[in-house]
Amino acid sequence: MSNATQRIQDAKNTLGSDLVILGHHYQHDSVIQHCDLTGDSLELARNVAGLSSRYIVFCGVIFMGESAALLVDKNQQVFMPDLDASCIMSDMAPDPVVYNVLEQLKKSGKKVVPLTYVNSSAAVKAVVGAEDGASCTSANAGTMLQWCLDRGDSVLFLPDKNLALNTADVLGIPDAERRVIDITRGGRNIDPNVALGAKLLIWPGCCAIHSIRMKVSHIEQARAAHPDCTIIVHPECSPEVVQAADVSGSTSKIIKYCEEAPAGATIYIGTEINLVERLMKRFAGEKTIIPLQRSACKNMAKNTEDKLAFLLEDLVQAHRSGTPPKAEPVTVDDETAANARLCLERMLEACS
Repeated sequence: MSNATQRIQDAKNTLGSDLVILGHHYQHDSVIQHCDLTGDSLELARNVAGLSSRYIVFCGVIFMGESAALLVDKNQQVFMPDLDASCIMSDMAPDPVVYNVLEQLKKSGKKVVPLTYVNSSAAVKAVVGAEDGASCTSANAGTMLQWCLDRGDSVLFLPDKNLALNTADVLGIPDAERRVIDITRGGRNIDPNVALGAKLLIWPGCCAIHSIRMKVSHIEQARAAHPDCTIIVHPECSPEVVQAADVSGSTSKIIKYCEEAPAGATIYIGTEINLVERLMKRFAGEKTIIPLQRSACKNMAKNTEDKLAFLLEDLVQAHRSGTPPKAEPVTVDDETAANARLCLERMLEACS
C-alpha cells in the first residue's frame, strides 16, 4: 500500500459519512479505487442530487465540479483535487460568445432553443437556462435534442459538433436541415438567417481525445488484425468513425456492451485510455479488450492520488478544528447558479 493510499484511507475513516468521493470513468485507477461513486456525467449528476455528505469531492474536470456545486444544498461543499483540470471542448464555447450568438439568432424571428452538452461551463449553462434550454450528456443526447426540437423552431447544439452530427443521424434529421455556425468575431459574425432553413444549428467544437485521435484508419487496421472483432466508439468521435464502427455510445454504454458481450469476444474501444485499460483488466482471460487508439486526457490526469490525499487531509483538519478548509471549494455565484441549475434540472427531469 502506498503512502498516499494509506493517508486517503485514514482520512475517509475519520470523516466517515461527512465525505463522499465521486470519480468519472476517465480517472486513473489509483484515484478510482478511492471513489465511493463512479460513473459518466449523467450517472454522477443524478447521484449528486441525492447526497447528504458535508464534503463532496469530485475527481473529474471543472465543469463536472461546477455541475455538482449547482445540485448540492447550502450546507454542502464541493471540492476537486485539482481546480486546474479544465476541458478543451468546454473552453471552445465561452459564455459571452454563446450569448452573442443567441442574440443574433433572435433577429431571425424564429425560436431557437439552445442545448448544451454538460461539457460546458456553469456560465454557459446559465445562458442556455435563461433561454429555455437544457443540457445533455452523450447518454441522453437524442432524448434531449428531441425535447428541444419539440419546444422551438430550431435547436442550437453546443459545443460538440460531432455529438450533434451523430445525434442528428440517430434522429434522422436530414443534412439539408443542419448548419455548422460561424462563431468568429465573438459570435457577432453569424447571419441570423441561418436559423430560417435549419432545424439544427451546430457549434464547431470538439474533443481532442475522440475527434482528432480516433480515425477510420484505426478501425480498418483493427478489422484486418481481428476480422471477427466488434468496435465500439464514443459519439464524440467523427461521424465517419462512428459509421465505420459497429456501435457508438457513452462510457456507460461502452461498459455495458463489454459486460454483455459473449465470452471469447474481441472488442476494440475508441475512448479515453483509462476506461479501456480498466475494462481490459476486468475481463482479462474472458474477453479481449483492445484500445482502438491510446488516447489520454491530460486534464483528467491532473487529479492524482497524491493531490486527493492532500485535499482529504485538509478536510480532516477543518473537520477537527471547526474552521474552513484551506482548499478552495467549487462555487458558482447565485445569479449564474439559478439559470444554470434550471439547465441541468430540465435534463434530469426529462430523463428521470
